Amino acid sequence: MERLDKAALNLMQPPEFRNESSLASTLKTLLFFTALMITVPIGLYFTTKSYIFEGALGMSNRDSYFYAAIVAVVAVHVVLALFVYVAWNEGSRQWREGKQD
Repeated sequence: MERLDKAALNLMQPPEFRNESSLASTLKTLLFFTALMITVPIGLYFTTKSYIFEGALGMSNRDSYFYAAIVAVVAVHVVLALFVYVAWNEGSRQWREGKQD
């Protein structure tokens, strides 16, 4: 009888917390890179347009738009590459932990 009670208690326990922490970690990573994807290219666009291309280099307004857009596109690619790198390492780490269990 005691065996059945213990088995019933084991069935009623929540699933492994490791999966929840893994999900929370993945969500935090996704939100972090989403914020980076929004702020970094826009910030770099306006910063490089105003201070570097128009201010320091003395370019015209039309030319500074073009070169600042190039900087923003490069920033988008850098953030995407960093996200892929972090996601790949996080996934391989979770796979290794699951393999050892």
